[in-house]
Amino acid sequence: MRTFYTSLIAFFFLACQSPTSHEANGAERTPQNGKQDWAIAIHGGAGGMNRENLPEAKRLAYEASLKSAIDQGIKMLEQGADASSVVEAVIRIMEDDSLFNAGRGAVLTANGEVELDASIMRGSDLQCGAVSGIQNIKNPIMAAKLVMDSSKHVFLSGKGATAYALEHGLEWVDNSYFITKTRWELYQERLQTKGVKEVGDNPISKKGTVGCVVLDRQGHLAAGTSTGGMMMKEYGRIGDSPVIGAGTYADDRTCAVSGTGHGEYFIRRAVAHEISARMMYAREDLHEACEAVVLHELKDMGGDGGVIAVDTMGNISMVFNTEGMFRACADANGKREVGVFR
Repeated sequence: MRTFYTSLIAFFFLACQSPTSHEANGAERTPQNGKQDWAIAIHGGAGGMNRENLPEAKRLAYEASLKSAIDQGIKMLEQGADASSVVEAVIRIMEDDSLFNAGRGAVLTANGEVELDASIMRGSDLQCGAVSGIQNIKNPIMAAKLVMDSSKHVFLSGKGATAYALEHGLEWVDNSYFITKTRWELYQERLQTKGVKEVGDNPISKKGTVGCVVLDRQGHLAAGTSTGGMMMKEYGRIGDSPVIGAGTYADDRTCAVSGTGHGEYFIRRAVAHEISARMMYAREDLHEACEAVVLHELKDMGGDGGVIAVDTMGNISMVFNTEGMFRACADANGKREVGVFR
C-alpha cells in the first residue's frame, strides 16, 4: 500500500510541474536536421536583379563577396564568438564592400546625400540598438551595436546618432567616402527622369541592403541589418532596416530575422516580429513562418523582398518573393550555400 501511495504522489507531482519556457510559449521545435552547434545566414539585398540584367562576371563578384563575408562569420563561430559580435563583424565587412547598398556604395537621397540606417538585436535578453539617418560614421552597424551595449536607449537618429558614435570613438569619414562612381552616375541618371522617385528603374538601385542572422555555440541568437535605404528617398526617410520588429528581430525562444525589400511594407507588416510570433503562438516551424509572411502576407500587400532567418535549433530559412536575393548560409554540420537566383 505504501508503494501505491508513493507512486500516486509521484505521478501527481510530475503532472503538475510547469512546462519549460519553450514548451509554454510554443517555441519548442522538432529539428529538421538535428540541433546545430552553430548556424549563420547573410543577405546582400533582394529584387531588381534577374538573369538578363546581371552579367555573369557581376554575379560571380557578388557571390565571391558573400563567401568572403560568411567565411569570416564561420571562423568566428568555430572559435566560440558570441552571436552579436559575429553579426557586427560580418555586416561590417559588407558595409565596406561597395557592391552593396550599405556603408560605402550606398544609394543617394533625392538631395544627393547619403543617409545610413542600421540595427542589431540580441536574442538572449532582447537588447537592441538602432541608428537612422547617420552620416560620417564609417560603419553604421558599429554605431547600432554601440547604442545597444553602451546607451540607455534603443534608437538614435541623425546628428545625435552621429555625435554619440563619435563621442565613443567610432571612425569618422567624410560623407563623400560613401559615394562611389557607380552610385553617382545612377543618381545623375535619375535626376534626368523628372518625377521618378521610386526604386526599380535600374537593377542596381534596388539591391544591396545587407543583413546577418546567427546562432552561436552558446545557443544564443542575434540579427542585424544595415542599409543606405531607397534610391532617391526623400530627405529624412526611414525604412524598415533600423526598425526593430520590422527589418530586424531576434528572440532566443524562436528565431533571428533580417529583412530586405520595400521597407514601407515591412514596417506595416512588422515582418521580422511577425515571423517570430507565428512560431511562438501558431507553432509554425521557421520555414512555414517565413513563407507565410513573405510569400503571402507581404506579397498580398504589394511588398517585395525577402528574409533570412535562423531558429534555436540552427535551422536556416532564406525566402524571397522577387526573382533573386543575394544570400549565403552555413552551419556546423557542413552546410554551405551561396546564391542569387532561385
